[in-house]
Amino acid sequence: MKAKIYITLKNGILDPQGRAIQQSLQTLGFGTVGDVRLGKFIEVDLSETDTTSAGNCIKAMCEKLLANTVIEEYQYEILEA
Repeated sequence: MKAKIYITLKNGILDPQGRAIQQSLQTLGFGTVGDVRLGKFIEVDLSETDTTSAGNCIKAMCEKLLANTVIEEYQYEILEA
């Protein structure tokens, strides 16, 4: 199984990298760009065969290492092979 994990800053948390990208895009002539938020995308291959077990494994990975749950939130998608 494969899991796709999306990690983003929680609403209300300042995103200086996103702000820098927004300003750069506007400087390059993309004046219609509004707020920009930067995140992380992670793909993980799992040897799990059960979707529920795979989801529990991904949740544990995110809570323990991949996401800083104080300031970040995560979503994931499990893809069957």
